[in-house]
Amino acid sequence: MGREGQFIDIESIPLREVADVLCRTRPFAETNPLMEIAALRGIDRVERVTAKAGAVLVEPAELWRFYWLVLDGEVRAERTEPDGSRILVGLAHSGDGFGEVPLLTGKTHSPFVIAAARDSKLVRIPEQGFWELMASCPAARKAVLADAAQRVQAYQVEALHREKLVSLGTLAAGLMHELHNPGSAAKRAAGQLRENLLRLQQLSLRSSNKPKTAVQLECIKGLLEHTMHGCRLKAMSSLEQSDAEEEMGEWLTSAGVENAYTIAPVLVGMGFDREELRCAQAYFDAPDFSDALNWLGALVSSVSQVCAIEESISRISDLVMAVKKFSYDERTAGRELDVHDSLQSTLTILGHKLRSKQITVEKKFAASPSTIFTRGSALSQVWTNLIDNAADASPEKARIEIETWTEPEWLAVSVMDHGAGIPADVLPHIFEPFFTTKPQGSGTGLGLEIVHRIVTQKFSGKIEVNSEPGSTRFIVRLPARSGAEAT
Repeated sequence: MGREGQFIDIESIPLREVADVLCRTRPFAETNPLMEIAALRGIDRVERVTAKAGAVLVEPAELWRFYWLVLDGEVRAERTEPDGSRILVGLAHSGDGFGEVPLLTGKTHSPFVIAAARDSKLVRIPEQGFWELMASCPAARKAVLADAAQRVQAYQVEALHREKLVSLGTLAAGLMHELHNPGSAAKRAAGQLRENLLRLQQLSLRSSNKPKTAVQLECIKGLLEHTMHGCRLKAMSSLEQSDAEEEMGEWLTSAGVENAYTIAPVLVGMGFDREELRCAQAYFDAPDFSDALNWLGALVSSVSQVCAIEESISRISDLVMAVKKFSYDERTAGRELDVHDSLQSTLTILGHKLRSKQITVEKKFAASPSTIFTRGSALSQVWTNLIDNAADASPEKARIEIETWTEPEWLAVSVMDHGAGIPADVLPHIFEPFFTTKPQGSGTGLGLEIVHRIVTQKFSGKIEVNSEPGSTRFIVRLPARSGAEAT
């Protein structure tokens, strides 16, 4: 008979006819051909196969029915890839047996293409005869089981290596997706910093002709010290922040400060309150007080941009380190992470994108305690993807709601937008790799797959999504464990 134009001859023969040559194969090397092989009840006949080089012995997905022994020649096992190419997964040389693993493990179909690498002669024993062999010939049984154990181990090593290569490829594609946001944020912050430096120079030149008194210098020194230590401030809820900015803006306006409502959010964001600024109001006259507060506002804004650049570079560094840890399977020291601070850092990174669409972010930080135990820095990737997707889904001047709360054994975080929603037929597929509904070139289809993998595998957490027209809400639940309890 022939396959794909290549010839295979199959003939049914008595087992005794090949007894001597079978004893030169590894499974039968320790058997007595006259006694043990003759004692194989139920194996009166076997099939001798003669195959030309390149002939296919077993097709992929073909029913697996035989145990094979190579009398002479060489046989290749290959896996067919999605692109049609074939990858070598194993070789059987003269004297080797193969095919025991599918029979022992109950696999009914071949996962590989089995083909003759060169002109070969083989014997194949039907499945029923294989079980007679295993029951009646201890020496052959021992050899077959040893082959099976070695082959299964080789399969596992190859499968793990293949899985890691696939994961590394996915990680590399995801890394490009992740690097875009912090890289863009750093570039925008650098541009804003340049504008602030020009403003600082103008205000400094304006006040350089007015010598400062000792108390004025002491006041400025205190404000400077506060500003230089302002990168790591406690995150506020939206309501707290809004109230503080409104109160600051009203106070600055009543004091005659130019650009009051532009400066107010900057000063509040750096942790200043009215009491801390009263020294400047007390020691400077009205025009000088306005210049001093505008100078402070420009300085604070500059420091904020430096903080944003530092945060962006740190995020890039964390992503690079994540690849290194993936490659070398490192374990980092455990630490406590404040989820509110992590969310706030992400909002800082994505601030420009949110402002460009005039999106309001409403924060309801109610989780207490708000810390979780972590061994890495991947959580920021979760918030980046969820908030970035929410911004993409939101129309101009929309609202995104970020909420945290605690449940028994869980710390929950939700991100909700008020866009068009996710269609019901799309919803089951959103966590699949490379699945995206964005226009070609606008999305990699990896963001939510990364989120799901980090939440469920790295943190042993859960993620769910509820969506309808006008509302899409992702809820992430993370184990609320202390450092001492985590393993």
